[in-house]
Amino acid sequence: MSRRQELGLGALGVLLAFGVCEAVSRAGIVRRSYLPPASEVLARAVELAGDSAFLDGVGATLRAWALGLLLAVLLAVPLGLLLGSVPVVDAAARAVVEFLRPLPSVALIPLVSLLLGSGTETEVALVTYASVWPILFNTVYGLGETDPLAKDTLRAFGFGRLSVLLRVELPGTAPFIAAGIRISAAVALILAVATEILSGFGEGLGIFIARSGLATDGTRDVLAGVVWAGVLGLVINGALVRGERLLFPWTVGERERGAGVGR
Repeated sequence: MSRRQELGLGALGVLLAFGVCEAVSRAGIVRRSYLPPASEVLARAVELAGDSAFLDGVGATLRAWALGLLLAVLLAVPLGLLLGSVPVVDAAARAVVEFLRPLPSVALIPLVSLLLGSGTETEVALVTYASVWPILFNTVYGLGETDPLAKDTLRAFGFGRLSVLLRVELPGTAPFIAAGIRISAAVALILAVATEILSGFGEGLGIFIARSGLATDGTRDVLAGVVWAGVLGLVINGALVRGERLLFPWTVGERERGAGVGR
């Protein structure tokens, strides 16, 4: 399936979902106070684009998202390379990693708030914690998938462990790291908005959604905020997918061949 066909089908799906929501609300199947017409929600979302206070909140959410994701990359990639390269370290750290990984980040909001206060630091810390895991495990998995023949060839020519890591393992793992970053980018955005909604402090898109939910007849604003969150996620994912295609074009061909085998 070509890229144009994928985009066309995606747009068709959006239009169908929009039409269903509009019809359900207009027909009175669901009360408008619970589900306003999609056209009104979309109009409100567009209207918010001209609200400077709202845009400042979106900017605050994106700053926390970007900083948390950056810290996650800086932590997860070196740690993943270490765990994937040194079996002894991996065995020693495995129990701790498996203990921490299932802990939901939102459950840590009270503890992190006590330690760091009710500010951006708490949001960034939670975003970082949630974003570390996909990058970490993709890095470890990518190292395991590195071509053993290439590594053995370098060793045969007298290259040391660090040279093999930099010349073969890290370039071979880079597409897996990029995929982990793309997954973590979505997780980070979810956590940034969810932390704002659940904590109720600071500023951001989540604060707008939370306050709108407390207001009388605020459902339209809540859904408009959700539309903004969805659009941000779509734009971020699209940009990262485009970056992967440009940096690692051979992985696209491998995925297409894999899909062909599956069919």
